[in-house]
Amino acid sequence: MEADIDKAIREYIKNMPSLPTSLTKVLEICNNPQTSPADLNHVISLDPVLVGRVLKLINSAYYGLGQPVTSLARAIIMLGINTVKNLALSTTVMGQLSPKKNSQGLNMEGFWRHSLCVGVSAKLLAKKRGIDAKLTEEYFTAGLLHDIGKIPLSTVLSKEYMLTVSVADRKRISLFQAEEAYLGLNHCSSGALIAAAWKLDGAVGDIIVNHHNYEGYSGDFKEILYSVAAANRFASLSEIGFSGDRHPAPLPAFIWDTLNVSRDAFDEMEESVNNEIEKAEIFLKIGHL
Repeated sequence: MEADIDKAIREYIKNMPSLPTSLTKVLEICNNPQTSPADLNHVISLDPVLVGRVLKLINSAYYGLGQPVTSLARAIIMLGINTVKNLALSTTVMGQLSPKKNSQGLNMEGFWRHSLCVGVSAKLLAKKRGIDAKLTEEYFTAGLLHDIGKIPLSTVLSKEYMLTVSVADRKRISLFQAEEAYLGLNHCSSGALIAAAWKLDGAVGDIIVNHHNYEGYSGDFKEILYSVAAANRFASLSEIGFSGDRHPAPLPAFIWDTLNVSRDAFDEMEESVNNEIEKAEIFLKIGHL
């Protein structure tokens, strides 16, 4: 059974559409520390759809710039290379992974709302901790995409995944534990296959693969990983959106110690989180075009 499930998931991911060449080039050039705004502008400009998505996001309430930005080059200079890269990545991946029909295991509208909450909460926590504003978009993108491994499980194994979600709720265990026990694989391992297929490396790839493996993680993005893990628990317990995980495992003390925040940090930001989710819903509209 487990071998059949693994094979079905791998086949699904193998047959997923590739990321657009334009986005692949964006990721490649942004990995080069010598990349200039002009380089990024040139690559994105070759894809009118990507240009439209980025400009719509930049002119949305999510950024609240106060004045319309019609030039991609100006947008890159205003927001920075890393932010524009993450905008392009997040909306493209969301578009590629949105099933044409709702799966039984996950309510997709609820799933993406949960993902938005995690992204927004991780970013707000980064701001609270004084992280450079130019780096906080990485927290948002990692949080937004952290659970994408659930989509193949829910799409390929609709009935089985619906039962797994139900078992996790009934037995009051985390969905991650239920996946391991009843499917023999979990959404992090499924996410790892997507990250490998699309070459999603850096913080985003690490968080997709390790957001339930924080104790064994020794990579370069611990603070982002821990922030997303904390934000994920908050979103699940608050039942903002639908993660299928009403009983997430408690987080070890070292996560809060490393981040140097209290366990009720998100309670203090709840109003801000809800406001930011409302602004960030533009990602759902643009990602699903």
